[in-house]
Amino acid sequence: MYAIIGASGKVGYATSKALRQANVPIRAILRSSAKAAQLQEIGCEVAVADLLDAESLKKALANAEAVQVIIPPSPQAKDGEQEMRDIIENVVKALVQTKPKKILAVSDYGSHVQSDIGMPTLFRGLEEKLSQLPGHKIFARTAEHMQNWGRSIPPALESGTLVSLHNPLDVPFPTISAPDLGAIAAELLLQPAGGDRIHIVHAEGPRRYTANNVAAVLSELSGRTISAAALPRSEWQPLMERGLSPTLATLIVKANDAQNQPGVVDVEEGVGEVRYGTTELIEALRPLVS
Repeated sequence: MYAIIGASGKVGYATSKALRQANVPIRAILRSSAKAAQLQEIGCEVAVADLLDAESLKKALANAEAVQVIIPPSPQAKDGEQEMRDIIENVVKALVQTKPKKILAVSDYGSHVQSDIGMPTLFRGLEEKLSQLPGHKIFARTAEHMQNWGRSIPPALESGTLVSLHNPLDVPFPTISAPDLGAIAAELLLQPAGGDRIHIVHAEGPRRYTANNVAAVLSELSGRTISAAALPRSEWQPLMERGLSPTLATLIVKANDAQNQPGVVDVEEGVGEVRYGTTELIEALRPLVS
């Protein structure tokens, strides 16, 4: 049994679909049954669990030999950072009790950095806690998801300006389509468990893009001229707090500060491997524009 925590998200669903195509049994672990139908349609067993309740998670993970862990940020939470930390604690407690042979955790580029750089540092904590568990641990460190630009697309189409936290605008950064990450995770899960060890995999798309490249792709898809503009640093936190708790907004602001420093939020040199998705930026953004 392969258990997928967060199976209804873009990454989790892509992993579940790829594993079902390989004809292996999947238990999709969801926070609610609202999105169960699409997973049941592809042959998944569905379990509903409270990610803030270790006992609930323990029941959902029972008898699973392999588990994929995704720690979802909650925009609705009053303290988004603390909720993510609480979810990490409860997931680890449940895994300690259920003892799967293989654990794949979706982590973040930059999680190897020792200093506090926001979201990657939170995932560094996840890696450290899981490292103490027995079995085969895979840390799938992901580049920024191409689909994250979706929030910026409507105002860019309306105004002709793509507001970006990437600065300089002409520096390429690693990014990946979320479904590609899910497919890479499935490939890793299908490999035989390798005993008590840690395997680090960095996942990014077929090429790196600049913020100017993103604006050019939107121009091509929309048929109108769109240019990128760097948002002043003083406006980052207020912008993030329009839809997120202050603590979650701070995690993202710190991460973007680090991302704008060359080589920080990147592949850890000399560690693990890099796997590449196949989806180009234009294909990932096409459905978001249309």
